[in-house]
Amino acid sequence: MAGSLRENLLYAAPSATPEELAEALAVTRLDALVARLPQGLDTPVGPRGVTLSGGERQRLAIARALLRRPQVLLLDEATAQLDARNEQALSELVARAAGRCTVLLIAHRLSTVTDADQIVVLEHGGVRAVGTHHSLVDDDDLYRELAATQLLAAEPPA
Repeated sequence: MAGSLRENLLYAAPSATPEELAEALAVTRLDALVARLPQGLDTPVGPRGVTLSGGERQRLAIARALLRRPQVLLLDEATAQLDARNEQALSELVARAAGRCTVLLIAHRLSTVTDADQIVVLEHGGVRAVGTHHSLVDDDDLYRELAATQLLAAEPPA
């Protein structure tokens, strides 16, 4: 990541129209960032995107991927470096992207996948269980244990 926001987006799709750029920015909620930057899309992001937050860099990478109009969008540990607020924003982005293509989201944090249409639980290199968050909590001991450990620990005390 270097150059301007526009150059970063066009790197993935050199022939993208202004409308397609605007759509990718809206889906990833980068349009608000662009609106407040002094040079808009032509604002430099610095080497490796140093002027952007971790969440903004993540969303820019996803915007680039969406501009290519993939049939499948693979996100591997997309929330690993994000705080809770940016993780929520990314979850909303994934939900919007799922309307355009199939999204495969690899995650260790269950909070990342609880709203997924289908969750595949892997153990020892194989598929252990498949289902929604609720069905897996009901039917799979390992998933239930992970949910209790990860999700209940994250809840604020009553």
